[in-house]
Amino acid sequence: METQVLGWVQNYDPLNNMWLSAFVAFLPIAMFFVSLVVLKTKGHTAGFLTVALAAIIAVFVYGMPADKMLWSFVYGGLYGVWPIAWIIIAAIFLYKITVKSGYFDILRESIIAITPDQRIQVILIGFCFGAFLEGAIGFGGPVAITAALLVGLGLRPLYAAGLCMIANTAPVAFGAVGIPITAMAKAVDVPAIEISAMAGHMLPPLSLFIPFFLIFLMNGFKGVKETWPVALVAGGSFAIVQYITATYLGPELPDIASAVVSIIAVAVFLRFWQPKNVFKFDESVGGSASIEAKKYSTKDIVLAWLPFVLLIVVIVIWTQGWFKDLFVAAGAKLSTGGVAQEAGILNFSVFKVAFPSLAEILQHYPVVPESSGNVPVKSVLEFSLINATGTSILIVAIITMFLLKVKVSTAVATFGETLNEMKFAILTIVLVVGFAFVSNYSGLSASLALALAQTGDAFAFFSPVVGWIGVFLTGSDTSSNLLFGTLQQLTARQLDIPEVLFLAANSVGGVVGKMISPQSIAIACAAVGLVGKESDLFRFTIKYSIIFVIGIGIFTYAIAFWMPWLIPSA
Repeated sequence: METQVLGWVQNYDPLNNMWLSAFVAFLPIAMFFVSLVVLKTKGHTAGFLTVALAAIIAVFVYGMPADKMLWSFVYGGLYGVWPIAWIIIAAIFLYKITVKSGYFDILRESIIAITPDQRIQVILIGFCFGAFLEGAIGFGGPVAITAALLVGLGLRPLYAAGLCMIANTAPVAFGAVGIPITAMAKAVDVPAIEISAMAGHMLPPLSLFIPFFLIFLMNGFKGVKETWPVALVAGGSFAIVQYITATYLGPELPDIASAVVSIIAVAVFLRFWQPKNVFKFDESVGGSASIEAKKYSTKDIVLAWLPFVLLIVVIVIWTQGWFKDLFVAAGAKLSTGGVAQEAGILNFSVFKVAFPSLAEILQHYPVVPESSGNVPVKSVLEFSLINATGTSILIVAIITMFLLKVKVSTAVATFGETLNEMKFAILTIVLVVGFAFVSNYSGLSASLALALAQTGDAFAFFSPVVGWIGVFLTGSDTSSNLLFGTLQQLTARQLDIPEVLFLAANSVGGVVGKMISPQSIAIACAAVGLVGKESDLFRFTIKYSIIFVIGIGIFTYAIAFWMPWLIPSA
């Protein structure tokens, strides 16, 4: 007989009307929208108002015990600091070290040497290089690095951040070596290759479209007409490799392989073709047109790029199974599928903090399978000092300091400068991640998804919208997939639609939610020195995010009922 864990059971319909409960659950999200778009508040103010309203609704409408609500916020806030904020602090510190060394100017000039056209530079850095970093780092780091690079190339900060957030949509589903897909696959017990293949069939049109759209935002139809060949090479090569790798190799390599091929294809193509009119931003459009390419030695160019090459190498090591096994506890699962007889030699660097009150929060059907009964939410927070992406970036920054001969005193001062500039961004991240956990652990998030699930066949349209909401709430495609994966699976079975479609749609819809996620906006603003201007960036991206998710919803519906042959397992 199954033993049921005692505790507080989530109530997904506290008002006994699913749509009314969902409406109330949506109010904190509406508060965030209104705070940024209408009231034009700063990010941390919007975050505070949002989490305050969510806390009131969680306690007084959903019946969540006050202590559990508070601990949910603390849990989320700590997670916002480590590992999320830590990644951004380290990434910005690395960027600043390259600037202090003077080598960033050389890196910038080497990109300009490929092409002086700033439309194509945005494609190379924001789209191609950003996708590479997304595949290796994920979790906000790519936008932070690429936006900073574009500001260094002369783009206005808001423009650079907005373009990079839009460019970052195509690779998010396979970010951080495929974690969003592999994590979902384990949660719903579906082979990762099947979800990967479905996502690989859905994303290429978006990947092909993004370079054209970036050029359109910068220079209108005139720009598209002048540069469509290179946009086609960048987006087309990326989309083709993304399709092949996602369909036949799995979720780990699509971003990295697609980005490498796209960068090489663009660089080779530009040796034989350049736009007739060279485009450079002027102050009225978004930057400075005064930057001209200079000549540097091969050695200097190699040194300028070396920090980012090292970044890729180190992060690839950090994502390897054998490296992760060094940190496992005795009795934990190894990457090879076995069980560790002894703790890994670096396990001493992993600290775990248990939240007993959270262990009493129980999820139930239909958020989890009916056969599972009541399932406790995650209540143990891990702080891995070494095996954290931010630490890997910091290590690269320290190596860079010596390679590029930056004084230790300068580096220490730069790190302090980075922390000082990030203080309000960190506060914003703490508030919005805290809100995400209050929303998830109280049942507010589930209410939104369950209401949409009641739409029947129309859920094929809303399936990616659920993922979009999930990424908006959590800032992570991985978290959204873990939060709503089971719901997508169960709804697909009820509608007799292959479950891989809705599972992939959750992730694909989530990628365009990334550009409006409070966490992503806070990260992007911090990277380009726009802390306190989050509302401006939000207004820049929100309209495009909504248009994209509507398009993905229509595409998902078409696949479900008109083009089922696109479903690999159908």
